[in-house]
Amino acid sequence: MDKIITHSKRTLIAILGGLVVVLGLIMVPYPGPGWLVVFGGLAILSTEFTWAHNLLNKAKGYYGAYEVWVAKKPAILRALIWMATALVVVATVWLLNAFGLINNWFNLGLDWVESPLF
Repeated sequence: MDKIITHSKRTLIAILGGLVVVLGLIMVPYPGPGWLVVFGGLAILSTEFTWAHNLLNKAKGYYGAYEVWVAKKPAILRALIWMATALVVVATVWLLNAFGLINNWFNLGLDWVESPLF
């Protein structure tokens, strides 16, 4: 019986941690806590899996190194990184038709803001 409970707990942690990691990775390009959510998912996984603990430590090291690297770069490069992030956000909002909804709500007549997906 203990073996079944242990296996069930391990499976539940794997599913929950995996879902949190995937959601975090989806959130990474957007402003907000994307990497924090990824690290949280890895922390959940690391309670049962050694590989997740090792990956969490390695990922935190890489993230810290990236922050140091960006901080040392000229302001123009940091601005380009932020602009690229903003472009990803605007493109996603457009593809999800948020601009099209606003266009329809206010009868703006701007057909070019409509998403090609909807």
